[in-house]
This record gives sequence, structure tokens and C-alpha cells, in this order.
Amino acid sequence: MRNHYKQGFNRKQQLLLPPSLDEYVDENNGVRAIDSYVEILDLRKLEFKNLSKKSNDGQPAYHPKLLLKIYIYGYLNKIRSSRNLEKEIKRNIELMWLTQGLSPSYKTIANFRKENSQALKKVFKEFVLLCKDVQLIEGKLIAIDGAFLRANASKNSLIMKKNALKDLEFLDERIEKYLTLLDTTDKEDANSSDDATLPTKIEKLQEKKKKLEEDLALLEKLGKNQYNTTDPDASLMVKPAHNLVAFNSQIAVDDRHKFIVDSHVTTKGNDFEQLHNMSNRCKEILEVEGLEVVADAGYYSVVEIKKCIDDNIIPIVPHADKHKAQKDKGKFSRDRFIYDAISDCYLCPNEQHIKRTASLQIKNGKLLYNYRGASKICKACSIREKCLPQNTPYKQIFRWEHEHITEEHTKRMQTEEAKAIIKKRGSIVEHPFGTIKRSLGWDHFLVRGREKVSGENALIMFSYNFKRLLNLIGISLFQKLVIAVKNGNIEAIKEEIAQHIASYLQNRLYIFKIFVNCWFGGMKFMYISK
Repeated sequence: MRNHYKQGFNRKQQLLLPPSLDEYVDENNGVRAIDSYVEILDLRKLEFKNLSKKSNDGQPAYHPKLLLKIYIYGYLNKIRSSRNLEKEIKRNIELMWLTQGLSPSYKTIANFRKENSQALKKVFKEFVLLCKDVQLIEGKLIAIDGAFLRANASKNSLIMKKNALKDLEFLDERIEKYLTLLDTTDKEDANSSDDATLPTKIEKLQEKKKKLEEDLALLEKLGKNQYNTTDPDASLMVKPAHNLVAFNSQIAVDDRHKFIVDSHVTTKGNDFEQLHNMSNRCKEILEVEGLEVVADAGYYSVVEIKKCIDDNIIPIVPHADKHKAQKDKGKFSRDRFIYDAISDCYLCPNEQHIKRTASLQIKNGKLLYNYRGASKICKACSIREKCLPQNTPYKQIFRWEHEHITEEHTKRMQTEEAKAIIKKRGSIVEHPFGTIKRSLGWDHFLVRGREKVSGENALIMFSYNFKRLLNLIGISLFQKLVIAVKNGNIEAIKEEIAQHIASYLQNRLYIFKIFVNCWFGGMKFMYISK
């Protein structure tokens, strides 16, 4: 029976002409693209550390290009741990080919990532500029989004001021209760087993209290409301389903082919202050005079919108209806009060003027003008119950000094063009995060500290862009692109890349149409059958 099946080599048989390692890796293997791209990088210009030819123990050092190749391969293939990379180097044919038989230890691999955060960010930027040079990044519409990505730290090592104060109050009550119990207990009962353990209980509670007081003193010294002892830069971030100790990873994605233009790591658990920062960074990277930026309602901030407009960036950001609760109660919302720029006053729903006063207010860094209705008129108003609480004598409205920018933005969001862009946003910016989490297997950071986390973040964003480019143009055309970059003749390859991508997208559209036709045809057949 055995002779009916294909037989392999006898493992102990010596071959006269054994195959070379290169024969095990075909020409269309992505590992060849990694090797050729890293070889054209100038690591001194990118400021990689440890470029010396000798290691600390006097032996020849591993070339930084070798370690960079290992990490790119690892992140593209869901192998991010330095220990797992060390194992794979000794058993994975592709990595054996990539490393040419060299096998650095896990510590050498880990130190390279840890010590080259800034350089890894520059590698990511270098690749973005390459994609821009071959016109794969258009720079007209950029979509921004953020995701909470778990830090290499536990919630158990988190100190929170609010929780510490609450626990301290509870401990004080318990200690006071036990001390009172000791003072009022009869000598006859003092020898009972329960009362004998009271001093021990009090001592343990006092130790806990001392620890909490030390934690609060640390928070006071740092000027923070929370602090993680494992990773001081990580923060507790709140999601609807759960809370996690994480970093907020921001990305800006170009509309044309879904390439990530920029990425930034912040420790803040919201996106309110990220719109202008991310938009302006993209503008500088792409070297454009202006661009459109779309983001979700979490980025809505009138201050950030003004900054964008001042820098010739058009923000497309919807805002939640903050007055819905008032409307549901049958009350007048803010938008029912119409501002008259000529007379500089508001007209209320009862057609009464609410005039500006000399009073000013500064709130959240914004200068607000105060507009106030006449108390006599407001008290006698026939629709007062829809406008004011019972004990409030007059209507009061605060207007930001740049309120006209907010009003213009609101009008822009109501246009069909803006609505179409907002609807399109998810398909642009949520695609990369989906690919990173599912295809590249990224669920948490492996390093600690914002600086090192930024480096790892840049490495994963580079891996996404690299994978995206290979999917679009293929290995052979990528190899031609690398040769063109090396020879300084990138213009010669632009047209071929454009034609290849046009053909690629056309084929995908054709396949999609066939699928849709088959699906509808099947549905029609089922309907007729019924």
C-alpha cells in the first residue's frame, strides 16, 4: 500500500548536490521585499544607535539592518516577542534566509527595539514619503481616528486619587470603630478570641492607611490624578464595555489607497485635543498648502477647529446634539436664539432682544461674552416655562469671541458634500485598525514608557503600510521600485505602478460585480422557486 503514495527523501541519505538555502525561498516571497528595502536604507541618516562594528563583549556586533529585517518580518507575521523571534530564527526557513544563518539572542533583538524608538519612527516616515513620491498618497482628504491599545501594565498597579481617598475614608472609619470597641470593652470580655485579635486588625489597617497616604503624596508630588507603577506613562482609559490601562494611538489615513500618513501616541483618554495636532503633522509631512480632514464626533472642539482653519485645514467633524435633552423636555435649545451680528444681540423665540453686557468670562481658555435678557421682560414672558427654570430671573447666553467660526462650521456640516465625506470616513480610517488588530495580530504593546511605545507603534504602522504596498503592486514591481530608488530614478517607475494599480482595482471591481450578480441571481431564483 505504501508504494501508492509519494515518497520523500531518506533523511539520512547524503545528497551529492544539496539545494541552497536560496532555493527554498521563491521569487514572489515577501521576505525578499523586506531584505531589498532595508538594504537601501541609510541607517546613519535615520539615526539608529549601536552602529559600531563590535559588541560590548568584544565580539563582532550584529548589523542593525539584520535586526530591523527580523522585526519587520516578525511584525508582518504576528511574531512580536523577542523570545519567539529567537526561536523562529532557528527553525523558520524564511528567517534563516533573511538572517543568512545568523541567530542573535532574544536580548539583542529586544534591546534593538528598545533603544531605537526615534529611528523606527523615521523608518515609518521614510516609507510614507516613498509612497507619496510614487503618487500612492494623494494628500487631499485625510481621515483621523484613535484607538485605545493596551499597555504592558496591569490595573492592579494603578493608583487613582479618587479611589485612594475613598479607601482612606473607609479605613479611617474601620480603625475608629475598632479603637472605640477596645476602649468600651469590659475587662471580663477582653480575653475573648474576637477582642484579642483587634490590635492585630488595627495594625494591619494602619499599614494599609500608611500605604494609601504614601500613594496620595506621590500623586500630589507628580500633580496627577492617576499613576501606574509598572508603566508611569500609561493611563486608565474608559470604553463603553470596559476600562483598560492603555495608550491612545492616533492615526491619519489618506483616502486614495488607505495608507497611514502619520501616527502619534498620547496618554490622554479622549480625542478632543488631537484634531489640529494630527492634521498639521500630516500637512507638514505631505508638504501641501492645505487639505481636508475628516474625523468623528469625538474630535469636535471649537478651539481645535479654529486652529485648523487658521492653518488652511478644512475640518469635517460632526458634533453631537447637546440640546436633545432640552428639546425632549419641550424646552427651547440654544439654536432657537438667533444672533444678529449688526445689532450684536440675540433674538429669543418671543422676539425679544437679549443684549450684550460688559461682563466677560474665561472658560477652558475661551473668552466668552455675556448676553442677558431684561429681568422685567423675562418674568412677564408668556412662554417663560419653555425657556427658564422657575427661580431664574432672566435668560443668559455666553458667546465665544470666535463664535462665527462655529456657526460657519455647523453650516458646512449640513451640506451634502460634508455628509458624504462623514459617511465615507469609516471605510477610510477603520480599515487600517482592523487590519492591524486582526491580520497583524496586534493586541497590546510589549514595551513600556511613552517613548518606547511610540517606537513600537511606528513599527506596526510601518508594517501595515508595507503589507498594503505589497498587496497593491506585488513583489516583482516592488523590487523594481527599490532598484529605482537605489539608482535615484524613481520617475521611471511611477507610470508602471499607476497602470498596475488601475488594472488591479479594475479586476477587483469586476470580481465584485460578478459576486453581486451571482448573489442577486441566486436570490431571484429562490424567490421564483417559492
